[in-house]
Order: sequence, then structure tokens, then C-alpha cells
Amino acid sequence: MRPDQREYTPIAQKYIDLVPEGNISEILNKQNTDSLLLLNTVTEEQANGRYAPDKWSLKTVIGHIADVERLWSYRLFRIARGDAREFAGYDRDIFAEMSACDQLTFNMVLQDYTAVRKATLSLIDNLPDEAMLRTGEFSDHKLSARACAYVIAGHETHHLNIIKSKYLGIQ
Repeated sequence: MRPDQREYTPIAQKYIDLVPEGNISEILNKQNTDSLLLLNTVTEEQANGRYAPDKWSLKTVIGHIADVERLWSYRLFRIARGDAREFAGYDRDIFAEMSACDQLTFNMVLQDYTAVRKATLSLIDNLPDEAMLRTGEFSDHKLSARACAYVIAGHETHHLNIIKSKYLGIQ
């Protein structure tokens, strides 16, 4: 079941809107499979590429997806376990700069991305249904565990759309 608008900050709406109807665990699993099918066709040269001088490399974008998933998965975990307090934000540009994804091989970046998704799926799949409905606070708004899962899926969809169009020229 999709989260209600009262379960997340307004800025999360753009990500949640990108998530199709269905079981969120199945959606995340299929998304991972589809993303890896696409990303496994990318060469190391393409992975190092940037579509503009001031933009991240494709490697860094994938690292960013994994980092953001880690953050939202942590929030989901805390909320689901009933230990939800006000969650702080983060600076995506500092995370990207400090990630050193550009020094890793693309295969290493993909392995990390895959490990993060497996951990997220393990967490979600082992939660009782009522845990996904628990709430905490983020940016002066309620935040449910299930909304966190939807943000994870929508954030990846957002960036995969950019990767397809801007990095790989796929329409």
C-alpha cells in the first residue's frame, strides 16, 4: 500500500510519484534486476563519463544512489524498530566528493550498490506489516517506514532516468 501524503515531507512527493503500484519489496527487487541489466552494459569509459563538466561521473551517480539508500534504509530501520527521533538531513555533494567512487572500478561500485539493495530488501522482508506503518519525524513532518521504502525506489528511478537520457543517450 502506498504511503499517504501525511507520512512524508512534501519534497519526497517527486520520488514517491515515480513508484508504480504494487508490493514495495517486489518493486525494489525488480528495480535492482532491471538496473543491473542496464548498468552491466556500461563500459568503464562510460562509467567515468560526465554529461557536463560540473556534473558527477556515472560512477558517482551510482555511488550516490547507494549512499542515499543507506540513509533512507537507516531511517526506515529506526522508525520500524520504534526508535524514531528527528532525523537530520545530509549534504549530497559532500557525500559524493568524499565517496571516492571515481577511484573505484565500475564493477566495485556496482557490487556496493547490489550489497546495499540486498540489505534493504532483507530489512523490509523481515519486518512485520505494522512496522512499516510506524512513524518518526523528518524536517518537521511525519515520516513512515513505508514512505522511506518508497523514497528509496523513487530516488533510484529518478537517477536511472537521468542516466538513460543524459549519460547513455537512451530515450
